[in-house]
Amino acid sequence: MLRIAKLCKTLATVPPRKLFDLLSLDVTAGECVAIIGESGVGKSTLLNCISGLEPVSSGSIRVGDTELAGLGDDALSRLRRDRFGFVFQAFHVLPHLTLLQNVAVPLWLQGRHGAEADRCAQDMLERVGLGKRAGDWPANLSGGELQRVAIARALVHQPAVVLADEPTGNLDPARAMDVLDLLLTSIRKGRAAGVLVTHSRAAAQRADRVFELRQDGLVQVMASAQ
Repeated sequence: MLRIAKLCKTLATVPPRKLFDLLSLDVTAGECVAIIGESGVGKSTLLNCISGLEPVSSGSIRVGDTELAGLGDDALSRLRRDRFGFVFQAFHVLPHLTLLQNVAVPLWLQGRHGAEADRCAQDMLERVGLGKRAGDWPANLSGGELQRVAIARALVHQPAVVLADEPTGNLDPARAMDVLDLLLTSIRKGRAAGVLVTHSRAAAQRADRVFELRQDGLVQVMASAQ
């Protein structure tokens, strides 16, 4: 589902700084890998490269049968809209929309409106335990509940790849593990390829495989708890 081969990213600083080199990774449908590493090593940059938000210096990124290299801005935007789901540390739930509307946003961007979009969004809210609060506003939710909304939104359009950047960083430990387990279960049930960036080894161990990002690429560093 996601194939990365010999990826290199060099920052245009003076002198140039190589973040990572010859990085390769395959993630299959229904699998979630965790990536850990020191602050500043380039974990978030790697996610941006995978989604085409940042260019790479060399190498290949393929989502299904689509190779990102050579795609123009419009094609990359469509790829992100249709094939990617994103979960961030800061939730990014829109305060002026109800929970149902927040979850429906990816469907709206695909031109899917009305009863179909509402039904899909409601179903995802049910899956994350917030079905009865579909008409509520984000201001009335806790941090853990907001992240559940973000997970529902990331998965509602059945993406091929889900990218999660420190998704539990703003949550207390007990709530963080509950939300993380929900995210990983949802990725597996949805048959997406999941890439989780985290500084927490305890969180990482819930993934199927765990890698450390280093300048010379990804190194598998621990067996998962699965």
